[in-house]
Amino acid sequence: MTTAPILTARGLAKEFRGFRAVDGVDLDVAEGKVHALVGPNGAGKTTLFNLLTGFLKPTTGRITVGGRDLTGKNPEQVARHGVARSFQITSLFPQMSARGHLELALASPTPLGWRFWRSDRLLARYRDRALELLDQVGLADHAEMPAGNLAYGRKRALELALALALDPKVLLLDEPTAGMGLEDVDRTVRLIQQVREGRTVVLVEHNMKVVSSLADQVTVLQHGQVLVEGPYAEIRHDPRVISAYLGDADVAH
Repeated sequence: MTTAPILTARGLAKEFRGFRAVDGVDLDVAEGKVHALVGPNGAGKTTLFNLLTGFLKPTTGRITVGGRDLTGKNPEQVARHGVARSFQITSLFPQMSARGHLELALASPTPLGWRFWRSDRLLARYRDRALELLDQVGLADHAEMPAGNLAYGRKRALELALALALDPKVLLLDEPTAGMGLEDVDRTVRLIQQVREGRTVVLVEHNMKVVSSLADQVTVLQHGQVLVEGPYAEIRHDPRVISAYLGDADVAH
């Protein structure tokens, strides 16, 4: 790896009642790169993702971000150290506007916190930045629309804006194109290419065409362990990867 890692895992494992979903994973994510975690169903991708973001605590192992040990820290503590994530399943307030979501997200880490209900004027100070973020993800024309009325792909764009509101050094995206049609997938790929500037991105993704378009480095997981790692152009021809995906055409091509 020619670029120093900003996120590392060493000997990372997570056990559930005797079953090891993640089993001794070592991971180095280079600063400023896009790093994809891929693998067949049940490979341990989501569990590893949740360990890296503090939503699960490891059974064993160590996680560092920017040289700081974040092993076992809760999601709020991890976020304060510059790590933000999106979720595979949307979790928005249906009646709240897109702009309102961003204003809340921008206020949450400040002394204002969740005291926003005291006055609408308190949130108004974040309006300009909220509108900038919406414009960045292509939602400038939907600022006042209730989140529940947004099309699925635009809901995912709003969730990306919410993660960007934390101004993260490391952005983790969980299945960012899941459930999308081709047009939304292409739009999301362009969006991720845009927002990656100046930050590191880790994504879990099933769509190998998306991985090939975005990832500088790919880690393939199987049975909770690292099967192979390298640039997409190399790993896609690896017999171990083809075997893990049972010869899936998306991987072989």
